[in-house]
Amino acid sequence: MVRTTDRKTLALIFGGRSREHQVSVVSARSVAGALRRDRYHVVAMAIDRRGRWADPETAARVLEASGDRTDRVLEFEGSSRLDGRLLDGSIDVAFPVLHGPYGEDGTIQGLLEMLDIPYVGSDHAASAVCMDKTITKRLLVAAGLPTAPWHAVEREAWARDAGDIRRRCLSLGLPLFVKPARLGSSVGVSKVADESGLDPALAEAFAHDRLAIVERGLDAREIEVAVLGNFEPRASLPGEIVPGHEFYDYDDKYLDDSCQLLAPAPLDGATIEQVQRMAVAAYRALGCAGMARVDHFLDRGDGTLWVNEANTIPGFTAISMYPRLWQLSGLPYPDLLDELVRLAEERHGAKKG
Repeated sequence: MVRTTDRKTLALIFGGRSREHQVSVVSARSVAGALRRDRYHVVAMAIDRRGRWADPETAARVLEASGDRTDRVLEFEGSSRLDGRLLDGSIDVAFPVLHGPYGEDGTIQGLLEMLDIPYVGSDHAASAVCMDKTITKRLLVAAGLPTAPWHAVEREAWARDAGDIRRRCLSLGLPLFVKPARLGSSVGVSKVADESGLDPALAEAFAHDRLAIVERGLDAREIEVAVLGNFEPRASLPGEIVPGHEFYDYDDKYLDDSCQLLAPAPLDGATIEQVQRMAVAAYRALGCAGMARVDHFLDRGDGTLWVNEANTIPGFTAISMYPRLWQLSGLPYPDLLDELVRLAEERHGAKKG
């Protein structure tokens, strides 16, 4: 294909089959609005809830629609199994803004690697690892990083022997948090305050995934750090989530704006340095590249820091922590996107040797 401009052609891929479809659309609109149009020709690629890719006109219409909240996301239907523009050699770099399964879990990354297209974010292996909270925790423990005590529960095992599993989970102590193992944005997450709440919490988690994770609830502050880089990752200033609900659930994140996002987090210098070091260590242990938001808990009693999880495609909405923290750390949103594209191309070139 003959180039008629020095701008990079960037495929912005959004939507998708997961329960986080709406959040993905909002994030993509935010990214599109911040990309420098003198540097990038943005090509919208939208995937509907069935996994079908929309035609170019529909994808552009959805991306350009007004509104920045998940309750104002346009519904659309795709008709193709793949956007043909990924095959014609016109795409210089891809930016997947796909949260959750079929996007953040290594699937789209594997496709782009097969097509030899540079893309923003971690590779397929690290994406899959970070999407699965059980594998994440095992790797964090192996790296010597503290994480909240937990048990993994399979739907089939629960059906066979609920009594023994119930006893093991309750031995962690109350309260508990029950989550689908491979989902994000707090979809399907429940807080269990008493023993009677465990069974319905697991039923809710199993409605989204056959694998659930049960964690001890910590009396802790929620601290987030944005990490950026390939071979020499660096950490932003930390931020803090102060939930408006009992915990930081989906509505609190995206719908009613009741939570507080403290950026930077009110922490002393020693704690800031410690959480930054832990974030980079977790990023390396999980094999991340490009970007990730690493979430931590800070014990309100003794000040212990725990690593919770890493999000390889963090939210990019107007209020999301990842771009906000880099803005506070001296990297404005458009510059951050430039750096993410540069890192994508650097990693793609390094793989070719």
